[in-house]
Amino acid sequence: MAKVREFEFTPKHFELVRKLVTEHTGIMVTDAKQDMVYSRLVRRIRQTGSENFDNYCELLSPDSEEFTPFINALTTNLTSFFRENHHFEMLADSVLPDIMFKNKMTKKIRIWSAGCSTGMEPYSIAIVVRENVPPDWDVKILATDLDTNVIATAAEGIYDYDKITGVSEDRFNTWFRRGSGANSDKVKVSKKLKELITYKQLNLLHDFPFSGPIDIIFCRNVVIYFDKLTQSILFDKFAKVHRNKGYLFIGHSETLYNVTKQYKLHSNTMYTKEEF
Repeated sequence: MAKVREFEFTPKHFELVRKLVTEHTGIMVTDAKQDMVYSRLVRRIRQTGSENFDNYCELLSPDSEEFTPFINALTTNLTSFFRENHHFEMLADSVLPDIMFKNKMTKKIRIWSAGCSTGMEPYSIAIVVRENVPPDWDVKILATDLDTNVIATAAEGIYDYDKITGVSEDRFNTWFRRGSGANSDKVKVSKKLKELITYKQLNLLHDFPFSGPIDIIFCRNVVIYFDKLTQSILFDKFAKVHRNKGYLFIGHSETLYNVTKQYKLHSNTMYTKEEF
């Protein structure tokens, strides 16, 4: 039996939404995502006071006030502290020591979390930095995401206590502060972590507003939503701001095979920028 929906959602509506999302984010929206698209945009229809999908779609020009909330509604932000923990072990055991050796004259390290979501990845990076890099080093972490809502959450650095999974008791006691009273179900990250990180909204398909060089790039579980051509363009753009022999981390289900020649596989889903 066909689903009864509050608002009519036709193939024409879906194709328009899919075209806009792909053009402006690079994310491929498959046919299997129709129910997801409908359920997320129905909320926007109600919030904007639109009468139906036809009216709502009329609001979706790239320079409109609704375009950013529209994109935010359709981007997925799954994350956790120390997700794919082997990356953070490699960061501590080999990557940071190598970068510190190479940069010992300048004592500078630049790290980019591209697709930072609600901030758990950059805060995890910051914990490893604080634990392994001497305090007299100049370390800066740039954290960017397409979604302005998650950027705001990340910059605030306050999370539900039950979301702090993957963090050891020692690390929790050192880098987090639990609320009291009515806020006992919340935790706040340490100022020592927050001061390392700058959060910015950024569409990876647009020009990067910086020239680098970046020593370490985390871009994990982001390009899985892009087609091969978009992936190739993006990683070539990364290479232009990435220091030679710098390190790139991607997600466990992602690969650069037949995507770019700018990077060489170093170990499990970790690559190094090739010199040319």
